[in-house]
Amino acid sequence: MRVLSFLLLLVGFTLTAQTYAEAPAAKGVAAVHAELAKHLKGLRTEQVRATPISGIYEIDLTDGSAYVTADGKYLIKGDLFEVASRANLSESRRGEQRRVALAQLDEKQTIVFSPENPKHTITVFTDVECGYCRKLHSQIDQLTKLGVKVRYAAYPRQGPGTSDWKKMEQVWCSKDRQTAITQAKLGQAVQTPSCGATPVGKQFQMGEDLGVRGTPAIFTHSGDYIGGYLAPDELVKQIEESEAREKKGS
Repeated sequence: MRVLSFLLLLVGFTLTAQTYAEAPAAKGVAAVHAELAKHLKGLRTEQVRATPISGIYEIDLTDGSAYVTADGKYLIKGDLFEVASRANLSESRRGEQRRVALAQLDEKQTIVFSPENPKHTITVFTDVECGYCRKLHSQIDQLTKLGVKVRYAAYPRQGPGTSDWKKMEQVWCSKDRQTAITQAKLGQAVQTPSCGATPVGKQFQMGEDLGVRGTPAIFTHSGDYIGGYLAPDELVKQIEESEAREKKGS
């Protein structure tokens, strides 16, 4: 992996300002797609994108993105950086994908803690048995006072069929989800009758698709993956930095 990433960096060193500014023609994307479709079943045209490097294209795979040569013969798995700015172009692309996915999350199916006029919004994939999830929730009032709206999505990290999963479903079946998730994070039993289908499975899968590596998994409105637990003041600082980058890039 390191070798492949390094090769991409070497390619990046050959870029000129003119090459970076020139976007390869759409017919180049179509040609790459046609060649790759012979080997990768189900690959759609929109999954192939031009990069700033002439002759190198980005494609979407089930486990993330990769880069291919224009003739479709070689595939490179790793992150692509712009040398001058040290910007991680691959992470920027992942951020865009996460932003789109999070925008499609049905907020009515999440558990929301929010001030009256929120300044910031984060989505947190949470687990009721996770120690740092509990610590974050114990500071939820501090976060809302700082202007942060928190949208909880379910991510029972032990997976389907576990007691953890059942507890999360009980929380999501509750008529008062805010109280239920608070009780569960305090280690208290949540007595809720089964309500049939819940969004727990769908939200868990979304977390998997977004690359959640542990809980709490905190995402900003712009799609930045902040990571795990942070103290309220530090978390707000990270959110503001993310929003500043988004504003700068727009």
